[in-house]
Amino acid sequence: MAKGNGKWIQKANLKKGAFTKKAKAADKTVSQYASQVLKPGSKASAKTKKQAVLARTFRNMARKG
Repeated sequence: MAKGNGKWIQKANLKKGAFTKKAKAADKTVSQYASQVLKPGSKASAKTKKQAVLARTFRNMARKG
């Protein structure tokens, strides 16, 4: 977890469904699309890569909780 008061998520600029919409447009699940975007050599934008990292973080949080 991030250092500080544990409210790191409140600072995130979330646009609900934006990454999911990109994944559906690519005809992939969110996890599949995140893996594709984060592969070395991917030409995805920095914003999309950050969204992919956040999607993975949320997936891991859901698994632990």
